[in-house]
Amino acid sequence: MRLRTPRDIGAIIRERRRTLGLDQGKLARKVGVSRLWINQVERGKPRVSLDLVLRTLAAVGVELITDAGERSPEDAEAVITPDINAIVQAARSKNKKL
Repeated sequence: MRLRTPRDIGAIIRERRRTLGLDQGKLARKVGVSRLWINQVERGKPRVSLDLVLRTLAAVGVELITDAGERSPEDAEAVITPDINAIVQAARSKNKKL
């Protein structure tokens, strides 16, 4: 799955959180943020701290890989590979517009 927008990132966080059986409050405590912050990220809030987003992705077991060629074939099925370059570019574009 390619993550291209804040909404895509929020969707993968929500999906993984639910798969892990966590409610927003439990995930928030695990990450060290408020439940409201988790709610906003899952809804695709565009202006959030990249540090916290990366911490949240790690908490739900999503690993960011920029080059799919670095993985072994058996890992290909188990790892979700968002396009971090597109995420960074989209964030830069949005900041320029503001």
